[in-house]
Amino acid sequence: MNETSIETAWTRRELLSKAGGGLGALALASLLHEQGHATVPLGENPLEARKPHFEGKAKHVIWLFINGGPSHLDTWDYKPELTTQDGQKLEGFDPTTGFFANAVGPLMKSPFEFKQHGQSGAWASSIFPHLSKHVDKMAFVKSFHTQSNNHSPALFMANTGVTRMGHPCVGSWVSYGLGTENENLPAFMVMSDPKGRGLPKGHASNWGNGFLPGSFQGTWINTKGDPIPNLKRVAGLSQPQQLAQLQLLDQINREHLNRVDADRELTARIKSFELAYRMQQEAPECVNVDAEPDHIQKLYGLDDGQCSHFARQCLMARRMVERGVRYVQIYSGGMENQRSWDGHNDIAGNHAGFAGETDRPIAGLLQDLEERGLLDETLVIWGGEFGRTIYSQGTLTQTNYGRDHHPRCFTIFMAGAGIKPGMTYGATDDFCYNITENPVHVHDLHATILHILGIDHERLTYKFQGRRFRLTDVHGHIVEDIVA
Repeated sequence: MNETSIETAWTRRELLSKAGGGLGALALASLLHEQGHATVPLGENPLEARKPHFEGKAKHVIWLFINGGPSHLDTWDYKPELTTQDGQKLEGFDPTTGFFANAVGPLMKSPFEFKQHGQSGAWASSIFPHLSKHVDKMAFVKSFHTQSNNHSPALFMANTGVTRMGHPCVGSWVSYGLGTENENLPAFMVMSDPKGRGLPKGHASNWGNGFLPGSFQGTWINTKGDPIPNLKRVAGLSQPQQLAQLQLLDQINREHLNRVDADRELTARIKSFELAYRMQQEAPECVNVDAEPDHIQKLYGLDDGQCSHFARQCLMARRMVERGVRYVQIYSGGMENQRSWDGHNDIAGNHAGFAGETDRPIAGLLQDLEERGLLDETLVIWGGEFGRTIYSQGTLTQTNYGRDHHPRCFTIFMAGAGIKPGMTYGATDDFCYNITENPVHVHDLHATILHILGIDHERLTYKFQGRRFRLTDVHGHIVEDIVA
């Protein structure tokens, strides 16, 4: 903002459009966080669209976060040797791999049937009757690994590249690097479990902006009631009263600007207020899946009580990227144990249940994106914070058939823009305990995501407290073999 524009008095109508009709979580975040020095030239509006470092294959990302730790050997990494040696003891392994070191039982076969699908011949568990039809769109990474066997640090690692809170998540880095394609919507939107099972461990830190400006924080979407909390004018506050508050805010802001030569952060905060106002109009329409034709709603599974909640979120995600949102993240499951994919006691019931909630909606999302030509510009990711052990947690019985946490190796898949379809990268041993080929760390995934978006992960930095930070820190290699 130049000096002339700062000194120009706003009209009542201009003030409403500049300061915003409601604060919203996004605007409040801009007021609460410390600021650093950006390498990316943010200009007056930190949310404006910016050119990537090079031409990327993708414009958008949808990460379907399978929260709680989905079992790789019960979903996508078929190991017949486990069936052969079911109930036997595995020799020569680290008993502290899992979270509960004193609850190590014998080898445990998968309770699910596996079959090969598609031209690629990819193995898929019987819990995915719909997703298995789309394996030729997917690139499976079966050598994924992380650094923690505990939910919160592993979630932070997956989302921020660091096992502790306080660092920006992937979506924040993406919106910082690229901005938004739609000035009336945030660049980064998040949906969590709507069935009362809670937020993922670590809560909103999983979509936090960390030390990046608050404008880049993920905007949490409520699938029931008001989609964005605090966006509407406070009940009981009349328009004249709200106008008086906004006039006071404008006066304070301009007085501060008159005392300094420039304040990029303050002008950025004002832009967040502007966004909050504009969102009042477009955000409700964006998430209105009831406006979709019946055949689209059925494709996602909105007519199925078991999966309708997740179907609604997947359909919202398509509507978001269709309207220019850069990064969308959806969490399947809530807190730990039976409230998420954290199958400590009953892997069969746990995984079959959550697969039943997600299988048809995700398959519908892939098909819908493809038919609309959006899959060619959208990167879709399926995966959680870690895998699960090949042995039972405790004594193996009919009533105790669960698995512990396993960070050594697990499976994710990627599909869509920038990805070679119908392939598998990396491999694990006969028991799915260790990686045998082409390990892929979380940092490598992050580097690959940014690369597909046209961002050099070594060049996207932010100076904070005297140091230049990046999403991948001093690590990360692009997984070239899966990049189209």
